[in-house]
Amino acid sequence: MKIADLITWFEEWANPSWQESWDNCGWQIEPGVLQEQARILVCLTPTLAVMQEAIAYRATGIPVNLIFAHHPLIFSPPKSLRSGDPIAEMARLAFTHNIGIYSAHTNFDQVQDGTADVLAQILELEQVFPIVTTQPGLGYGRVGNLQPSMSLGELMATIQTKLAPPNLIYSPTVDLEQKIDRVAVLGGSGASFISAVVKTGAQVYLTSDCKFHQFQESRDRGLILIDAGHFATERPACDRLTQKFQSLKIEWVQLSQQDEDFRSFYQ
Repeated sequence: MKIADLITWFEEWANPSWQESWDNCGWQIEPGVLQEQARILVCLTPTLAVMQEAIAYRATGIPVNLIFAHHPLIFSPPKSLRSGDPIAEMARLAFTHNIGIYSAHTNFDQVQDGTADVLAQILELEQVFPIVTTQPGLGYGRVGNLQPSMSLGELMATIQTKLAPPNLIYSPTVDLEQKIDRVAVLGGSGASFISAVVKTGAQVYLTSDCKFHQFQESRDRGLILIDAGHFATERPACDRLTQKFQSLKIEWVQLSQQDEDFRSFYQ
């Protein structure tokens, strides 16, 4: 499948026009690869480490020509491109090695098998619906039921096992034996949706990048907030996207092994 055909297929599923006004989905760098057979490296964040990984594959005879990322490389238009600047270096390497960079961000968050939907599937939630509906069949986050219900402690252990976050932060509770029936999930930075989650009747909200007072707000509103980290809550969707690309019989596609969490926890 040519890269142009792949992008057409993807955008019929997750149209870039659905992105938020502040976002920058779609082509970040297109160095003239549209008519080439797609050989894709999928990643969460397009970094120099991922670009070097793509270049290393090319050196072994696998001519990777597309980095397909969730996070955009460019959020705001740069005012200059200078030596030593990461975006400038990514652009230089992309054109030098003929590797495109494409981003699917808030458009991918909303769709079936997108970031939130994959989290709901991992936790085996049932009767799932969006936290916030954006248009028919689309929306941010997912809310669903656990059948059978489980204790909060069991849910935390399940999240730890299935997402493997380096750390779990959660609202203070005196009862890890509390039965949980309804859970809300949203990969990445989801604390701004706390009010919407409360309205769904969810008892637990799994997301990331939550601040001190957002934990306070959740506690005061009777919602158990669990922060599993940005990487752990969004990386599974990249894995699922790789599997979907593989089902298209693309010549070569691989999930990046150089994605970075950008956080470490001192033990």
